[in-house]
Amino acid sequence: MAAATRARVAHLLRQLQRAACQCPTHSHTYSQAPGFAPSGKTTDYAFEMAVSNIRYGAGVTKEVGMDLQNMGAKNVCLMTDKNLSQLPPVQMVMDSLVKNGINFKVYDNVRVEPTDRSFMEAIEFVKSRAFDAFVAVGGGSTMDTCKAANLYASSPHSDFLDYVNAPIGKGKPVSVPLKPLIAVPTTSGTGSETTGVAIFDYEHLKVKTGIASRAIKPTLGLIDPLHTLHMPDRVVANSGFDVLCHALESYTALPYHMRSPCPSNPITRPAYQGSNPVSDIWAIHALRIVAKYLKRAVRNPDDLEARSNMHLASAFAGIGFGNAGVHLCHGMSYPISGLVKTYKAKDYNVDHPLVPHGLSVVLTSPAVFTFTAQMSPERHLETAEILGADTRTARIPDAGPILADTLRKFLFDLDVDDGLAAIGYSKADIPALVKGTLPQERVTKLAPRPQSEEDLSALFEASMKLY
Repeated sequence: MAAATRARVAHLLRQLQRAACQCPTHSHTYSQAPGFAPSGKTTDYAFEMAVSNIRYGAGVTKEVGMDLQNMGAKNVCLMTDKNLSQLPPVQMVMDSLVKNGINFKVYDNVRVEPTDRSFMEAIEFVKSRAFDAFVAVGGGSTMDTCKAANLYASSPHSDFLDYVNAPIGKGKPVSVPLKPLIAVPTTSGTGSETTGVAIFDYEHLKVKTGIASRAIKPTLGLIDPLHTLHMPDRVVANSGFDVLCHALESYTALPYHMRSPCPSNPITRPAYQGSNPVSDIWAIHALRIVAKYLKRAVRNPDDLEARSNMHLASAFAGIGFGNAGVHLCHGMSYPISGLVKTYKAKDYNVDHPLVPHGLSVVLTSPAVFTFTAQMSPERHLETAEILGADTRTARIPDAGPILADTLRKFLFDLDVDDGLAAIGYSKADIPALVKGTLPQERVTKLAPRPQSEEDLSALFEASMKLY
């Protein structure tokens, strides 16, 4: 390209930036792309939106048998967990499969908060049965287990760590075709029905990690608000906290054009790309719904309006973070869940100690957003205002503390445990919690502010007590 042409292109790009949309979502210069060509760039210059097809409606689950028939499926794996297998959502799916003449087998041994071992048990079940389609009925644990089973059954000679995120696994791109997967979420939190992410506990290191590839996202998500009415209040609350943090983290993540390295091939562009103008819209909309409906959904199990809206918010936030990513709340949550000692959350019918994912994420949120606010204070103030803060006289340097205080009030109103100390951790555990966070580079590097081990230690210490 001649120098004159390059100058002309640079001039046009500057004009485009000046003319960029000035609506609240896009008006921060922080989120606008420089748009330069890929050659010679060290940071990315593009972002990609990938999302499952989604169908929403009360009772829409009854269509699943027809969907599988339309796909030509002959041998279907229905995946769920032991608790749900006895509940109406699974019965509704089975009724639809039977009515439409679909041959299926049930795998109900999904572990709530799955591990590499529970993933591999599901993979072995699937490998020996030549399924040509999958249906996952449950929360994130079921949907993620089903994604992994579909992947490794479609790539039977791969080692388990081949597709697991680096640095724990090899992080290889997925190039094999997968079978259709229909996800029927029964909780309102993970947004896993929209994303190409599958999370699990890697028991050897006692840390959470996962598989992240657009190739493993479900073919279709059936979002049926009737399934939310069976959820106990603590499950609603903790699931809602996951939506809250998905929205907050993706909106405040490092902008996509500041993420490095710039991929040499689009197949290596990560699913979690950094904040971008499209993800921003979904994140902010999801946050508004959380602010309006989460408390109602927790307090009244019969409030179909509130629970329906939270079910949608989970998918909206999933579309946002599934392409932008999350950062420190999630990165730090993985050792909080993985190193659990004896804590068993109320309303979860499990036979092992458990810190629910949404709880492990939200407990560090006041400390995290105090830490990150200096990089994008306007965005932190904007989210605080959505969550109920009066920011009319707020000063920019106070953005972090204002959002943190707003979050503390929100959590206190919903009876959340008083910090990490209340779920069994002490200062003596901080080195192990930091060690468990360090391998989570896939998400921690998307934080807008880089962090040292000392910073992480301080964030864990600040999260020991919330109120």
